[in-house]
Amino acid sequence: MLSKIRHLLELIRFSHTVFALPFALLSAALAWRMPDSPFSVTQLLGIVLCMVFARSAAMSFNRIVDRRFDAENPRTQKRHLPAGLLSLKAVILFTILSSAGFIAATLIFLPNPWPIRLSIPVLLFLLGYSYTKRFTIWCHYWLSAALMMSPVAAWIAIRGEVALVPALLSAVIFFWVGGFDILYACQDADYDRERNLFSIPSRWGIPTALRFAFLSHLLTILSLFSLWYLAELGPVFLLGSIAVAGLLLYEHALVSPTDLTRVNVAFFNVNAVVSLGLLVMGLADLWWISLTRH
Repeated sequence: MLSKIRHLLELIRFSHTVFALPFALLSAALAWRMPDSPFSVTQLLGIVLCMVFARSAAMSFNRIVDRRFDAENPRTQKRHLPAGLLSLKAVILFTILSSAGFIAATLIFLPNPWPIRLSIPVLLFLLGYSYTKRFTIWCHYWLSAALMMSPVAAWIAIRGEVALVPALLSAVIFFWVGGFDILYACQDADYDRERNLFSIPSRWGIPTALRFAFLSHLLTILSLFSLWYLAELGPVFLLGSIAVAGLLLYEHALVSPTDLTRVNVAFFNVNAVVSLGLLVMGLADLWWISLTRH
């Protein structure tokens, strides 16, 4: 049983939760600084549970839908379903339980009705990503749109409304994730082209894809500084934003059309620092602002 649990966590790349969860928590922290939205441990628990369950459902569903392609692609043949480390029945059951867990976790926010009302449409959008490579080269931005919902969802769960601040934080995620997913997809450009799967690298070539990813990350930086200015954040978050801009530029220095060997370093190491770093700098900034105002 312990081995199966470990394999399930590996299947969904549980450690990659650091990409989206910090942004949901930062959005929540920005909402909690409002006078009529005090910090709530219950809300914090609800956000964490919703994020973990939703991501687990989406990742395991993706492995189910793509299992045939994973078995054919040399880069993914060792994943758990093609390698036989987990049965299809077990992964389907895990997906169902994760989906049910996500819907159930939204009940934590009652009497706010919006989380439970939106839970099924959100879940369907998340699961829908798994089919996008079959019909659109913009699949990268379906993924980023799925992740960009987290700050808005956290804000709605706490305040029951949509506002500019979480929308700007969502814009940061949209362009950031879209950019690094294009970088990651460069590894499979040849395979995708052979199997008639859609992606920007497979359709437009790796040099164009890298330029597109770079543009996407420039828009990430623009959105980040807009968030700092319009959310009236302080010098700590500004320094964090400058550091993130430097990391994104460094990420692009790691890869080139003729050398994709460091894509995984760019994909996980750099981007994990970006998301966790922004959360830490954001919380530190809010603490600094509270001190200076007193």
